[in-house]
Amino acid sequence: MKPKHFLDLSELDVSDLRQILDHAISYKNGMNVIGGMSPLAGKTLAMIFEKPSTRTRVSFEVGMVQLGGHPLVIMGDNSQLGRGETIADTARVLSRMVDGVMLRTDSHEKLMEMAHYCTVPVINALTDNSHPCQLMADIMTIEEHRGPIGGKVVTWIGDGNNMANSYVEAATRFGFELRLCCPDELMVDDHYLDWAANAGGNVSVVKDPKQAASGSDVIVTDTWVSMGDTDYDRRMELLTPYQVNADLMAQAENDALFLHCLPAHRNEEVTDEVIDGVNSVVWDEAENRLHAQKGVMVWSMM
Repeated sequence: MKPKHFLDLSELDVSDLRQILDHAISYKNGMNVIGGMSPLAGKTLAMIFEKPSTRTRVSFEVGMVQLGGHPLVIMGDNSQLGRGETIADTARVLSRMVDGVMLRTDSHEKLMEMAHYCTVPVINALTDNSHPCQLMADIMTIEEHRGPIGGKVVTWIGDGNNMANSYVEAATRFGFELRLCCPDELMVDDHYLDWAANAGGNVSVVKDPKQAASGSDVIVTDTWVSMGDTDYDRRMELLTPYQVNADLMAQAENDALFLHCLPAHRNEEVTDEVIDGVNSVVWDEAENRLHAQKGVMVWSMM
């Protein structure tokens, strides 16, 4: 049977995504889902990290233990991957020893190669192209605070990075309006915009941050300098007008939520006043990584 990979939101039906969220909510509320309280008992998840992590590692490792399974952490530079073994060969070996593979890496092509050669589920824990696990936690958080996300207006402000790409896919799958407000030089790639248009997504590009924020139900941003970026000064120059501050939040709905996947560079992409303000749900968002990850693991490995 073909493994149930969790690679990108665009590759999954909304029914599967909703099932994952239903599991996540049940686990957060202390309710049994399929398989009882230890549905992954006797199963092992290989967690490969080629990029640093706090929330991803903690949420997957703690989540796997709470589900009754065993997390096996593999640091890329301490494995044969770091000495030149191919992704394909690593996938073939791991498939004979573990029940699932989680990969946090740079190149999206590495993830796709891992999934191609693995005979067990592969979970995308972040690539330079996308971050679908974080989006599941974000959707869960928004719906906890404001009800169903369908029809809501979500505005992404700042760098058109992997999170922005995944927001394009999420908007299309979950039926909310997404406004992208990024410098032209850092705009989301046309590939994602074209996919959303062809798939019926309501995604628009808005040049002015205040106009983009106007009437929004949710404002989302991310750090301006991601892992691997080397153009710090240029990014600061381009992105300074896109800071999420009290003035910008005032353009949104009065009860508009603020989200940030963290870590935050305070007083760069977001001011202290906003991230610590009453409309900020970043700590719920961070906690929900644990519950969303549990939903992903049960969906893919059961």
